[in-house]
Amino acid sequence: MHRRSTVRLLWCMLGIAAGIGLALAVSGPPASPLLLASLGGTAVFLFGFTRAPAAQPRALLGGHLGGALVGIACYKFFGDALWVYVLAQALALALMLTTRTVHPPAGANPILMIHAHAGWSALVQPVLLGVAALALVAAAWSRLYPGLARYPVDAGAPSPVHLSWGGWGE
Repeated sequence: MHRRSTVRLLWCMLGIAAGIGLALAVSGPPASPLLLASLGGTAVFLFGFTRAPAAQPRALLGGHLGGALVGIACYKFFGDALWVYVLAQALALALMLTTRTVHPPAGANPILMIHAHAGWSALVQPVLLGVAALALVAAAWSRLYPGLARYPVDAGAPSPVHLSWGGWGE
């Protein structure tokens, strides 16, 4: 690895540490780290795949809030039986695909919300606060190092870019 690549790698590592540190500090009680598990995957997208459509704010916010909303609603209406987890996961995927807000780490949110028996307030804390903290650090961090893609690259970028929904580029 070249010296410049090593420095960029270290910069990304410091950025993800700052981002996840702030997200965990502002979004959740330390007693419930499971609720914040999807933020780890989100941090990898923001600091490692900055240009990916799934890392842009539309997918980031829509995926996390939509997935959490589906999980909470399914729990509130149906409880926490195995079939409810399955239903919530399927509905969250359908919501993300149809709104083009697919953010893979947010796919964990329906399961996390049901498992935690989360209430509606979980949409704000930990979900919105955690995601916002990560996005703010990513935006600031990406502007401090010359040559990095500035986050967000395209705030309204749809994810997926094309409506192939698992097909071969239809």
